[in-house]
Formats: sequence, structure tokens, C-alpha cells
Amino acid sequence: MEQLKHECGVAMIRLLKPLDYYEKKYGTWAYGFNKLYLMMEKQHNRGQEGAGIASVSLTKEAGTEYMFREKAEGKNAITEIFSRVTEEMKGELLMGHLRYSTTGKSGLQYVHPFLRRNNWRAKNLCLCGNFNMTNIDEVFQFLTRQGQSPRIYGDSYITLELMGHRLDREVERLYALAKEQGLKDTAITDYIDNHVEMANVLKSTMCHYDGGYVMCGLTGSGEMFSVRDPWGIRPAFYYRDDEMIALASERPVLQTTIDLQAEDICELQPGEALIVHKNGESHLEQIMPAQQLSACSFERIYFSRGSDRDIYQERKLLGVQLTPSILKAIDGDVNNTVFSYIPNTAEVAYYGMTDGFRQQGYNVRTEKVVWKDIKMRTFIADNSERNDLAAHVYDISYGSLRPYEDNLVIIDDSIVRGTTLKESIFKILDRLHPKKIVMVSSSPQIRYPDYYGIDMARLEEFCAFRATMALIEERGMWQLVNDVYLTCKRNPQTENHVRALYEPFTVEEINNKIVEMLRPKDMQAPIELVFQSIEGLHHACPNHPGDWYFTGRYPTPGGTRLCNQAFVDYVEKNRK
Repeated sequence: MEQLKHECGVAMIRLLKPLDYYEKKYGTWAYGFNKLYLMMEKQHNRGQEGAGIASVSLTKEAGTEYMFREKAEGKNAITEIFSRVTEEMKGELLMGHLRYSTTGKSGLQYVHPFLRRNNWRAKNLCLCGNFNMTNIDEVFQFLTRQGQSPRIYGDSYITLELMGHRLDREVERLYALAKEQGLKDTAITDYIDNHVEMANVLKSTMCHYDGGYVMCGLTGSGEMFSVRDPWGIRPAFYYRDDEMIALASERPVLQTTIDLQAEDICELQPGEALIVHKNGESHLEQIMPAQQLSACSFERIYFSRGSDRDIYQERKLLGVQLTPSILKAIDGDVNNTVFSYIPNTAEVAYYGMTDGFRQQGYNVRTEKVVWKDIKMRTFIADNSERNDLAAHVYDISYGSLRPYEDNLVIIDDSIVRGTTLKESIFKILDRLHPKKIVMVSSSPQIRYPDYYGIDMARLEEFCAFRATMALIEERGMWQLVNDVYLTCKRNPQTENHVRALYEPFTVEEINNKIVEMLRPKDMQAPIELVFQSIEGLHHACPNHPGDWYFTGRYPTPGGTRLCNQAFVDYVEKNRK
């Protein structure tokens, strides 16, 4: 309903046979690009602001291009970049990226992959990733202390320059070894190209970062790699056989593209890198020690496609677990209640919710109550008219419930800002004249910003935070605000002090205040909110314990520091 943007999706392919093998077997020189295209389209949900691809040929002669890149912006970027692919670009190493920005920066220069050129093949580096770094200021200062002067201030570009610098040092190490062995001219180059150790580069680069990431790259000499953050925040899956090695952000992408079973696919582990050498040999290497697992639970609730075997079952269980709270909200009156969902990502949780009632012997009534209409352009400047247009983004199925007799239960995967509920959903649902509306979220209350790849950066964006601040104001608890503010300024890295703001209030008290704030004027039907519990979340998604947006327990010091700073910014802005 309230679309959250995720940063980003990655896809990589290393063809292990000579290129003419694929043309003879599969009838096309574009076999690798066709697979890459499918992998990117299957991850289109992960990025619609831009896309890019890169390829490296291992057989091109000196004086001809051997490293290619194409980028485009917009929702049709995938189609656009693949329409530009020519036979000249075919290569053994292929990489693709889908972008959503969480930084607010737009333009082709911010679309991945990023490319660093050099006349030495081994020093050419192409990077893309699904990441957000919390300490980019420190990394920038580290670079400038060395005498570098990056042209762009952004985590992608700065990472390219830092890793490129370490790649240069690796090449220089090999150059010295080649000279010691008495090699000359192109023999030195061949020695370097055949002996690059990307693990050295990754270990001396990624240790500088705090954040969630899956970083992927190609070198001009034929090295391919992907490395996952030590906390396992962002996901990556890979597959190997005698024809190819492939990696993607989501498991079903590989299953569908290569026709695999879930058991055929492995997950890249926290702090681990998949490294493929020029000769096609591959291995896994621990780049950094694994930290306490904090795999993103929001991947399971919302971002990843629900077609994954385990995610499908987890989302259903999230719905099942909500039935006791829903039953309480409708006073046990299942016979006079209609159940529905807000399209599209909450559909699986909806199946779980209705199954939960059936398992208890209830005969539930289900309807498609809400429809997502065409995306309307709110081009009118006046706010009142703009809000009126926004109210028509969704439509309802008239006659789907009995006016003034039936309760209406609507499930969504998350309630974040509340804007769509206030400006659209509640208004149109009230036209059906339900006896009561129960708005259900299959995730807990989102209370804190995310700094590892989702566009939730400011506390005031969240309706749960705004409701809590309204309760504090009502009860004259401004000393609490001042105490938290001062503690955030004094000790921003020790712990998340913002959590103290929520401690005086129950979930129900915050729910009631959210309803009060989001309820449109002149609305007749009463509203009740039901959220997933933290315990229910972890029960449904036991292997993905990262819950910082709900609990404020950030896995890295950078996340804690930025959350405390967000509250300082909020207070100082309001005081001004």
C-alpha cells in the first residue's frame, strides 16, 4: 500500500565454457545475456529507478574493447539496456544491477555498475551492489588522508575508489614478484592477470565499512566476486555447475532462470565472499569474521518475492498468528465480518490469516474489497485538490459487504507513514459503511529508521513515532524528550537512546493515537489497528532476526549513531 523502496538487486553470471560452446548448444551467441536479462526481470521488484549491466571478454586482443557497460534510468531501463546489447559485447563475465535510491540522489551517474578504467587489464574494476553504508564520512576522510580526491561524494563511488586503490596495490605486489622471477614485458602482464588474489583486495577494503551490503565486481583480467556483510543483513544466493556460476539477490530468481530446486542453491554466508578466478576456478573465502546474525526480516515480510519456498510459508504464518488479535478486535463476530487485503504483497499473509480462522472452525467470508487503480498524476498544485486526487488511487468493490452489519478486516504487510491510509484507504472504505474497520499489519509497528538499504531515514516519517510524540505532548512529558535529546548528543554510539521514548506507552496506546491522527474528518466507521508482535515476527522468521526498524536494536554502531542523530535533528528542527 505505502510502497517502500529497497536498494537494490544484483545478478552475476560466469560462463565456464568457451563462448562458442553455448552458441552450438543453445543456438545463440546471447545465451549469457538472455540469462542475465531473466535474472534482472525476475528482480524488477528490487529496483525501478535505473538498471545497468557490464560484461568482460577474456579473449579480446589488445587494441580492442574488452570491458563493456550499459546504463539507463526509469522503469523501462532493463529493456532499454538490453536493446543496446550487440555481439561485440559478449563475454564470459556478466553482471547486472537494479537500483532504488535511498539517498535522494538521481541521475545516470548514480546508476550502477561503476567503472574504473586503466590500461592494465587487471586494474580495471567494475562494481555494483545492494548496500547502504553508515560510515561513508569516515571512509571519505580515510581516502582524502591518503591524498585521493574523489569526484563524487557517495558510497558507491567512494567504494569504487577505495577498492580500486587496493586493487592497484595488489597488481603492484604481483609486478614486484614477477620482476623478482626475471619476467619481462607481456610475461609480467600474464603473470599478474593469472595471479590476482581478490581476497587481498576485499580484506583490505571491506574492513573499513559499517553497513549492510552485498558487493559485486568484475575486473578486466577476468576476476569475479561477491561479498556479503558480516552481519548478513543483505541477502545473496549462488549456484555452480560445469557450465556456469550465477548469483542473485533472491533464490527463486536462480530457480526460475536456470530451472533449479531450492536445494541446488546456496546462500552466501555473513562476511563470506564467492570468488571466481580468471581460469574459472571458484572458491568461498571468509573476508571478515561473521558477527551476530542480523539478516533483514523485512526481506521476508515485504521486499523479496513471495515465490520463495520458505518466504511463502513465513508470510502465511505471519497471517495465521494474527487471528487471536483480530478475533478480539471483532468481538468474535466472524459471521458478520468480511476479510480482505490491500494488494499485492500482503496477499500471502492474507491466505495465512484466513487459513488461521478456518483451522479454528470458522467459515470466513472473503472478498476482493480494494483495487489498485491507475497511477494518477497529482499535477494540481493546490494541496486540497492534490489530496482529492490521491484518494482515487484505490477503488472498492461496491456491494462486497452488508452496510452497517459487517465488520471489515483488511491486512497489509506494513503500516509505515500512514499517509495513504489517511488520504485514500480509510475514505473509500467508509463508503461501504462497515460496522467497524480493523486494519491489520503483518509486521510490527515500524518505529525506527533503517540505514542499511531502505528509504526510511527520518523518525518523523513514521506514524508510530508521531503518535508517540503526540502522547508525550498530551501528558506533559517533555522532560523525557529533553533527557533523550541530551543523551543522544553526549553518547551517540553507546546505545540507541531513542528507545526510551516508547517505554512509557503500550502498543495499544500508540495504536489508538495513530488511529486518532490518521482518521479522516467526517468518517463514520470506527477503526482499530492490529499489529504483529515482535515475538510473532521472530517465530515466523526464525532465521532472519534483524528487527531494528521495530525494536531499535541496530546490529552495527553506525546504525545506532545515525538513529540517535536523527532524533537530535528532529528536536533541533522543531525548536527552530
